[in-house]
Amino acid sequence: MAAAEGTAAAGPTAAPALEPASPPGAGDGPAVAATGTLGLTDLPGELLELILCCRSLGAADLGHVACTCRRLRELCQGGGNVWRRQFRERWPSLLKYYSHTEGVNWLEEYKARQSAGLEARRMVASFSKRFFSEHVPCNGFSDIEDLGCPGHFFEDELMSILNMEGRKALTWKYYAKKILYFLRQQKILKNLKAFLQRPEDHESFLEGAVLIDQYCNPLADICLKDIQSQVESITDQVRKVLRGKNCRHPSLAFKAGGAMITEGELQSQVLEAINYVLYDQLKYRGNRMDYYNALNLYIHQVLGRRTGIPISLSVLYLTIARQLGVRLEPVNFPSHFLLRWCQGVEGSQDIFDYIYIDAFGRGKQLTVKECEYLIGHHVTEEFYGVVSSKKVLQRMVGNLLSLGKRESTDQSYQLLRDSLDLYLAMYPDHVQHLLLQARLYFHLGIWPEKVLDILQHIQTLDPSQHGAVGYLVQHTLEHIERKKEEIGLEVKHRSEEKHRDVCYSVGLVMKHKRYGYNCVIYGWDPTCMMGHEWIRNMNVHSLPHGHHQPFYNVLVEDGSCRYAAQENLEYNTEPQEISHPDVGRYFSEFTGTHYVANTELEIRYPEDSEFVCETVQNIYSTKKEDKE
Repeated sequence: MAAAEGTAAAGPTAAPALEPASPPGAGDGPAVAATGTLGLTDLPGELLELILCCRSLGAADLGHVACTCRRLRELCQGGGNVWRRQFRERWPSLLKYYSHTEGVNWLEEYKARQSAGLEARRMVASFSKRFFSEHVPCNGFSDIEDLGCPGHFFEDELMSILNMEGRKALTWKYYAKKILYFLRQQKILKNLKAFLQRPEDHESFLEGAVLIDQYCNPLADICLKDIQSQVESITDQVRKVLRGKNCRHPSLAFKAGGAMITEGELQSQVLEAINYVLYDQLKYRGNRMDYYNALNLYIHQVLGRRTGIPISLSVLYLTIARQLGVRLEPVNFPSHFLLRWCQGVEGSQDIFDYIYIDAFGRGKQLTVKECEYLIGHHVTEEFYGVVSSKKVLQRMVGNLLSLGKRESTDQSYQLLRDSLDLYLAMYPDHVQHLLLQARLYFHLGIWPEKVLDILQHIQTLDPSQHGAVGYLVQHTLEHIERKKEEIGLEVKHRSEEKHRDVCYSVGLVMKHKRYGYNCVIYGWDPTCMMGHEWIRNMNVHSLPHGHHQPFYNVLVEDGSCRYAAQENLEYNTEPQEISHPDVGRYFSEFTGTHYVANTELEIRYPEDSEFVCETVQNIYSTKKEDKE
């Protein structure tokens, strides 16, 4: 970062242009040289400021300029345009945090952002050394929770690491992503808990949907104001349609907090206009072809893709209607979320006083009997009642939970983990979901201490769970003891006699002969090190060389980690990047032909780096000869 600041000082034109005519520390009086020419400081203030705002001048240059004389020092004051320009050019994305720029000391802000960047890079570098041999523990982020700098400065530096171009700095990007993920989710979780504490008349269904979206997609640029702006744009289109039919319609002048429209005919005109704009003009639709896709629940994706499922489309429909003065209410109908529109006395308890709206079905208006036809069976009156925003969020999160359980390709179960976090933020004492969370962490082999805390909480809430709790406690304690007995990573030298049969090295991009998947090697053993049960289940004995051959730990392009026999692997003569989430944990760079081990992996396999280079060179030499 320092290199980015002071590069202009040594430029062939910058230094002469900034050379003052009077000695350092001189006053503001005119300084005319013996030749009669004016010095730099004799120029008008506006012109001097324009020169100092030149893009070729960095922060270090301005620091040197400010030391030359009083006039230049005053022009380089922290609250002036010079440092404001410097801050804006360096970190343009941060200007959104300054609603009022008057009175801001831009020099101090620059220093604070610079310090935050250095701290972020120091922390990212430390993570690779501390957590290479294990997943980052739940207390591994404790250093970050109490930052000595503004959080948005810290996050901005992490984003700059993630946005670094090319295939380098993979390890930095890997841990920067983990830290940023944690920071943003903690902030969103705090906002969600505050949202849930609000009184019902201050609840916003759209805001709740955005919070869920943000938590599950913490690295995406999802902003409540942007979502509200998009919805308001749709509402404006509805107003335009209404104006064409009734230029005096009360919805045209309706403001948030005003009296809702009560006349049925006027309400009906609004709903007709919403249906026309949403489904005919903008082509929103229920996603019947890909119903079980988490994107259907993320409100920014619903707006972008113009498709969703009943609950997400209902949140959008309801929000637009309320912005136009029509009160619709959410109905937690089984299997198909609906809205209801009162036709009788407001607040009526009679389910037949309402028309039910299917936002998934192009805003179709249904009777009670038609609602039952929709799902194919009779339901009791309680399912036609209105629900709070918390219940709506609970159902949205419940849908994500179901999808997380179904997701078999995501080996990290990230969606399931995120949705469990959200559910337990709303219902922290829900025993079954606590138990599911403990089992998930146990299955993934992460955070054993947290697993024990969860199990202790479950036992306090429901002693009847002692069987399941006892089993998990026993095996978790065994896991912790095994960890304590480990004596560090084994260093493997391929030149040793016992490793003479190992043909491949870490970093090579390979292809599985039988299943055809692409992968990269991140570890190897001279023979199969798995237990007898695994060897039997994987039918290893049917291989010509059985388990008495080298086996390789590989990261597969589908996101899985596998243990493959040497005879099942072959060189990939057209290697491509492996899109596995853990690539950065082991490798620092993809060269286009192979992966370069990071410092921690190279310590474990000190001779593989040279071997992989020789191997790649031989492969491409052979390939070239074959073409010739």
